[in-house]
Amino acid sequence: MKIAIAGYGLEGKSNYEYWMQHYPNADITIVDEQNYAAEALPDEASAILGEGAFQQLHDFDLVIRTAGLAPYKISTDGKIWSATNEFFEKCPAHIIGVTGSKGKGTTASLIDSILKSAGRKTWLVGNIGQPSLDVLSEIQPDDIVVYELSSFQLWDLERSPQTAIVTIIEPDHLDVHVDFDDYIAAKSNITKHQTAGNAAFYYPGNAYSQQIAEAGNGSQVAPYINATGVHVLGNSFYNGEQEICSVAALQIPGQHNIENACAAISAALLVDGVDNDAIEKGLSAFHGLPHRLHFVKEVNEVKYFDDSIATTPGSAIAALKAFDQPKVIILGGSFKGSDFMELAREIPTHDVQVLLIGDEASRISESLDAVEFTHYEVIEDPTMTRIVGRAHEIAHPGSVVLLSPAAASFGLFKNYADRGEQFIAAVEALPV
Repeated sequence: MKIAIAGYGLEGKSNYEYWMQHYPNADITIVDEQNYAAEALPDEASAILGEGAFQQLHDFDLVIRTAGLAPYKISTDGKIWSATNEFFEKCPAHIIGVTGSKGKGTTASLIDSILKSAGRKTWLVGNIGQPSLDVLSEIQPDDIVVYELSSFQLWDLERSPQTAIVTIIEPDHLDVHVDFDDYIAAKSNITKHQTAGNAAFYYPGNAYSQQIAEAGNGSQVAPYINATGVHVLGNSFYNGEQEICSVAALQIPGQHNIENACAAISAALLVDGVDNDAIEKGLSAFHGLPHRLHFVKEVNEVKYFDDSIATTPGSAIAALKAFDQPKVIILGGSFKGSDFMELAREIPTHDVQVLLIGDEASRISESLDAVEFTHYEVIEDPTMTRIVGRAHEIAHPGSVVLLSPAAASFGLFKNYADRGEQFIAAVEALPV
């Protein structure tokens, strides 16, 4: 059997190790359009590298694509497969899958925290950063898997999780997907293969979220915030008429995170052993993920927040709404097909100054001009030190500075994590 490992990043390396271990008699080849040095590859590994590599796979029986590699970029007469497909086929445990354009990582993490507080053995895997195949052999039937699923992982998924959560959906990754319909079709695989007895939850008021939740045949399809289920009344979370716990148990700021908590509670309540006490403890134990509206430091009465994961306009809007104080927000980066008009209409409703960076600075400025908002400036040759330095100059005591770019990071930074780490370093270096 000839197997191609298509893409050799973090997931690709995990794929290579998994298939080498489980298919010892197979002929396995690493395939990537990047030219890796020999020392970067396993000893004596076969490889096809360089431009056009993914078009040279006609002699392979199985092509294991890494998540970010679009199936349409692979030319083969063999079967295209993925780590996600392999995991879903082999996993013995119940899977709770979470997807959305924003909030999926936080929601998945909150579910994991609640279930751990209830004494359940859980595995948090997927887009969150833990390759699922690395832990597959350790998972037992009574465990619970919480799987954060990107559109790339869902692209060709042939099975759906028993419980699915779809957070807010907006146009995203249109630099990779053929169009928005392709993006929606990929997301829909989270419920498409559900069967009777499965459950799907969607964000109320978001038509795309509801459309995706209703794409399958799960016996329970419902909004995850509703009066008969989980909702907030006053300062408490409720399940129907039963009070669960105070909203103050949630340790991360913003209305959007209260909504993420409602989604997490909705999924967790389907698991045996989850009670109000476990929910409260689980919410309290989770203090946020790196680069997700994460407090960095207060300098001269100005608070700095790293929200580098906010690569969509909707995420930046949520960050703006999370604070009542005056704000400086850093927007821009590389193109991924976003429409910035909704963000532009939101910005004038806040006391905010905007710093624009990267290739998307011109498109964002055009949207701001269209709504006659003028309190913005473009940072030329934007190193993070220069960006944070300018934010430091214009921020007034009592305000917050948000790195919430509403755009991808490439061109200026390696990825969103690199962008966030550079922001943290620049803030730490500010004079006090």
